[in-house]
Amino acid sequence: GQSYASSIITTLYAQLHATRLVFQHLPSLVLCNGPGTCIPICTAALLVRLLGIKNICIVYVESIARVETLSLSGRILIWFADHFLVQWPQLTKKYKGATYIGRLSC
Repeated sequence: GQSYASSIITTLYAQLHATRLVFQHLPSLVLCNGPGTCIPICTAALLVRLLGIKNICIVYVESIARVETLSLSGRILIWFADHFLVQWPQLTKKYKGATYIGRLSC
């Protein structure tokens, strides 16, 4: 795995690039589903909103593998995502703000 020190550097690098892309494209919606790689994009969208440039809607779908607890990304994004969606009903009892949508599949 990646060391803690190098993960800080790669996260800051990802944040810089995500911020540039979000400011360049100004999307109406950010839809993400999980890994920590979505955090920089969502925080950049939040920054655009806080600066009053555009209200970018952030929708997070928690992994179906998260049956009893939220992922680290989920525990961060539940605080500022506009819609926080889970695929197991018991998570709505544990986490205020979560909305049960059932299992997603293709």
